[in-house]
Amino acid sequence: AGTQLKAEVSAPLLLSIFNPKSPLHDGAVIMQNEIIESASCILPLTESTMVDPAMGTRHRAALGITEETDAIAIVISEENQRISVADNGRFVNIGMDEMELRRYLNEELFISSGD
Repeated sequence: AGTQLKAEVSAPLLLSIFNPKSPLHDGAVIMQNEIIESASCILPLTESTMVDPAMGTRHRAALGITEETDAIAIVISEENQRISVADNGRFVNIGMDEMELRRYLNEELFISSGD
């Protein structure tokens, strides 16, 4: 579900999508390679009882999609702008900065893909 885009990933497009006044703001963006497949997607929420009760819907959706697919989910908190990454149904890092995110994604998407 969501709005199909089939658009090349770019910073201006992502900023436009996640602008709070954008109709596509709520929900997730699904990207595959360099293409934004769709925006405003509703993801399945985790049913795990081991999740920190302080985590909101965005974090529960990140865990949920990684429990059901091979996706890596990146969550940016609106409250504190902290970056969290979910992979294989668990958070692998919470509160990382931009450089840590780049390093993690390079390792996961490019280095380990040849294993």
